[in-house]
Amino acid sequence: MPAVQLLLLACLVWDVGARTAQLRKANDRNGRCQYTFSVASPNESSCPEQGQAMSVIHNLQRDSSTQRLDLEATKARLSSLESLIHQLSLDQAAKPQETQDRLQRELVTLKQERDQLETQTRELETTYSNLLQDKSVLEEEKKRLRQENENLARRLESSSQEVARLRRGQCPQTRDTARDVPLGSREVSTWNLDTLAFQELKSELTEVPASRILKESPSGHLRSREGANGCGELVWVGEPLTLRTAETITGKYGVWMRDPKPTYPYTRETTWRIDTVGTDVRQVFEYDLISQFMQGYPSKVHVLPRPLESTGAVVYAGSLYFQGAESRTVIRYELNTETVKAEKEIPGAGYHGQFPYSWGGYTDIDMAVDESGLWVIYSTDEAKGAIVLSKLNPENLELEQTWETNIRKQSVANAFIICGTLYTISSYSSADATVNFAYDTATGISKTLTIPFKNRYKYSSMIDYNPLEKKLFAWDNLNMVTYDIRLSKM
Repeated sequence: MPAVQLLLLACLVWDVGARTAQLRKANDRNGRCQYTFSVASPNESSCPEQGQAMSVIHNLQRDSSTQRLDLEATKARLSSLESLIHQLSLDQAAKPQETQDRLQRELVTLKQERDQLETQTRELETTYSNLLQDKSVLEEEKKRLRQENENLARRLESSSQEVARLRRGQCPQTRDTARDVPLGSREVSTWNLDTLAFQELKSELTEVPASRILKESPSGHLRSREGANGCGELVWVGEPLTLRTAETITGKYGVWMRDPKPTYPYTRETTWRIDTVGTDVRQVFEYDLISQFMQGYPSKVHVLPRPLESTGAVVYAGSLYFQGAESRTVIRYELNTETVKAEKEIPGAGYHGQFPYSWGGYTDIDMAVDESGLWVIYSTDEAKGAIVLSKLNPENLELEQTWETNIRKQSVANAFIICGTLYTISSYSSADATVNFAYDTATGISKTLTIPFKNRYKYSSMIDYNPLEKKLFAWDNLNMVTYDIRLSKM
């Protein structure tokens, strides 16, 4: 019976090509259920005899032995492979520590080189960006200098024509102004101060010592005592004292100031600075202490809501007053709240290069402060380029009173106001310049002066008076300087 079962199993295994199989279920003689599974042989038409069946069984046993041997051989090969892998792992773990350290060092070196390359790349990008900014600044400076050169050429041609006309004996007749001129200024000049030609000839006037302009005391000495209210006539300007030097070309010219009427939270030490080179000037650096200003450590940086133009800004009673870029609008910006409190267009005022000072820089509108309050210095087409002064209400910027002088704005380098009197500077680049004109708003009279004024760094772009400190503040070719002054009783 086992042989027959084995034979049936063999038939099942080999019957790859069999097409039919049958399963029968029936009770045997004893009544038990018996299952019969029949498979037709694909090759044999009839079942083999007993001897043939044994032969088939022996063949199956041989095949089974062969397969067992192959399986054992395969197991042996797998065991050898596992041993080899294990040995390789042990060899890898047994490598010298020095080799691993060397590889680690090389990895660290490569990382350092990568970091250095990234740092160099960032530095190159920053340098390139700075070069582009410097290029933009230089192009703007080139444009301004070209315009200044054209203006100087026109002025030179105008002056040459005026000199030629005067040499032909066509000098205008002067009227008797002795009745209109105060006694202290009669000996200054007999020229008609109401004619613009007077300004063109200022370089040909004979300089008059200050001692002849000032009244002398009975003892023969000049009066150096100021008036009871601290006001007087300017008689002396000291040597410049340098407090700061700008770090970059954007500080070639600018404006710096302190509040002569400080309000909380600011003090008389609080200082503001603006670098004005560029086309979009908005940053205002604030320094709580003078020492911070001198060391270059701002305590705050304001960003103005709109750009300012040129170097005419001032701080007064807690607000920054400045000219809006490319406009004749004056703006009041309250520093503590960082808000614009007032705007006012100056009627007819020239702007953006129409009537600048002689150094250019779009200095058409110049704010100023003296003992009496806030002023604006400008010119108009109606005034034919002569300096116009207006007193401003510091709250709403309304014009309270206006004076038209006979001083041509483009013929002077800068201007400031002390005790209601306008003073002008003859040159922005000459080392030995002078305070050359004064216009008194109380009398409406102009006169010439020759008070020495030093442009130590030969490019003064801003000069303002601080009535609280009784000093002139100036910006001279990257340098922020002050001048002591002396006033005499008028």
